[in-house]
Amino acid sequence: MFPEHQAPKILIVDRNHAYCEMLQRLLTKRGHSVLTASSFEEALICAEQQAFDLILTDAAIHDALGRILVNEFRRRGRGEAIILMTGSDDTGADRDLLPLCEAKIEKPFHLSSLATLVDEVLLGRGRDSKAIGDAGKDGKGRLAGVSDSRRASTVRESDEDCAVVGNSPVIKELLTMVERVARTNSSVLITGATGTGKELIARTIHARSTRRNAPFVDINCSAIPDTLIEAELFGHQRGTFTGAHETRRGLFEEASGGTLFLDEVDALNLAAQAKLLRVLQERRVRRVGGRENIPIDVRIISATNRDLNAAIAEGAFRADLLFRLRVFPLHVAELHERGDDIRLLVNHCLKRHSERNSTQLRRFSADAMRVLLSYRWPGNVRELENTIEYALAISMHEVMEIEALPPEIRNGHSVLHTERVFDTFGNLPLAEVERRHILAVLKRCDGHQIKTATVLGIDRRTLYRKLQQYGVLQNSNAQIA
Repeated sequence: MFPEHQAPKILIVDRNHAYCEMLQRLLTKRGHSVLTASSFEEALICAEQQAFDLILTDAAIHDALGRILVNEFRRRGRGEAIILMTGSDDTGADRDLLPLCEAKIEKPFHLSSLATLVDEVLLGRGRDSKAIGDAGKDGKGRLAGVSDSRRASTVRESDEDCAVVGNSPVIKELLTMVERVARTNSSVLITGATGTGKELIARTIHARSTRRNAPFVDINCSAIPDTLIEAELFGHQRGTFTGAHETRRGLFEEASGGTLFLDEVDALNLAAQAKLLRVLQERRVRRVGGRENIPIDVRIISATNRDLNAAIAEGAFRADLLFRLRVFPLHVAELHERGDDIRLLVNHCLKRHSERNSTQLRRFSADAMRVLLSYRWPGNVRELENTIEYALAISMHEVMEIEALPPEIRNGHSVLHTERVFDTFGNLPLAEVERRHILAVLKRCDGHQIKTATVLGIDRRTLYRKLQQYGVLQNSNAQIA
C-alpha cells in the first residue's frame, strides 16, 4: 500500500515478545518499517534514536507507566500518531489515555482489523495533520479515536464474513434460531464471551432479513467517551459543543431502514440508557441541541459479554431497557464447547487465507492439529484466527508443525493436558489411562473411528485393535467407517 521509499516507520510496544514479532511480521508485509520494544525503557530509547510515524502501544505497559510513556511521546512533540492496544480489564487506562491517542483497539483483535486501522490512521494523518481537538474529536466533530468503533455497510448474505462455520449441535441450534429471528423485526440481544463471534451473528441476521439492502451500522459502545455517546447515537446540531462545526446525523439516522448493532451495550452509562429506552419506545430521536423529533425505522441488535441481570442488581443497567433489548435472546457458545468445529474453522481460515492471497493452500500437521483441538481457547474464535495468522507468518512450510504455534498455545496445551490427566485419572495404571482416554475421544467423535484415530494421532488399524481389546466393537454402536 505504501511505496518502499515512503514506508511509514512504526514502533510496537508490548511486553509479549511473541506478540511483538507477530505484529511486526504483519505490518512489515504491508510495506511498513517496523521496530519493537518490550519495555518502557526500551521504547524511550527507540524514540530517542529516531522519529516514528506511528506508535502502537499496549495500554498496560508496566501498568502506571503506560500514561507516562504516552505523555513522554507527546511532550517531545514529534507528531507521532498513537494507537492504544487495550485489554478487557484496562478500562481505567483506556479512559485516561484515549484523549491522548488517535485510536484504540481492544485485545484480542483480528489482525486484519488492526492492519486496516493502522492504514486508516496513517492515511488520515497524510490528509490532515491538525492536532486532535477537545475530548479526542477531529475538526468535523467526529471521534478521532474510534474509526474502528462505528462502521456503516450493506451486508449481503453471500459476504464471506457472514459464513458461520460449524456442525456442532450448539451451532446448528443457534443457526436455526437465527433463521427464525431474521424473518422478524424483533430486537435481539446476543450474549457470549469475548471473541465468540457475536458481531458475526448480528451481521448474519441482517443479511438474511428483509433489511439486507439497507445499512448495517455498528458501534462499540465502550469505545466512545460518556460525554459523546449521545451525540454519536442521536446526532447533534452545529455549535452544540466545542468542535461541533456542523450539524451531524447520529447512528440511528444513518441506519434508517436497516440495522443498528450496539456492541458491548452494557458500557452505556445510565443517562444514555434512559435516552435509548425513550427512543426505542417512541421510535423517534432528537439530536443533541435540536428541537425536532425525527422518526426512525431501525432494527436494534445488541450484544454483551456481561450478565445483564447481575448488572441490574448492581444498579449499573436498567431493567426496563433490558426488556426492550431482549425480545429475542441468542447465546453464542464458547469455542471449547463446540467440539470438532475447531477443525472446520481451522481449515476454513486456511482456505480463506490461500484464496485471498493467491497462495498455495497450507495445513497443520497431525501433532499441531491435536494441540489446536485440545487447547481451551479463552479468546475463542478470534484467538483461533489470530493463531492461524501467526502460524502462517512464522512457518514457511506447506505443513505447519507445533513450533509454528504461539508459545502460549503450546504451553497452554501442555499445562492443561497435564492438569486434566491428573485430575481425571489420578494414580491409575498407564494402560487404564490409555483405555479411558481412547474411549472418551471415541465418544466425543460420536463413535466414528476415522475421526477418533485422527484426533489420537494413530492409524485406524491400531485403533481397531485396541477397541477389540477393550471389547468395544462387540458391545457398542461404534461406527466402522
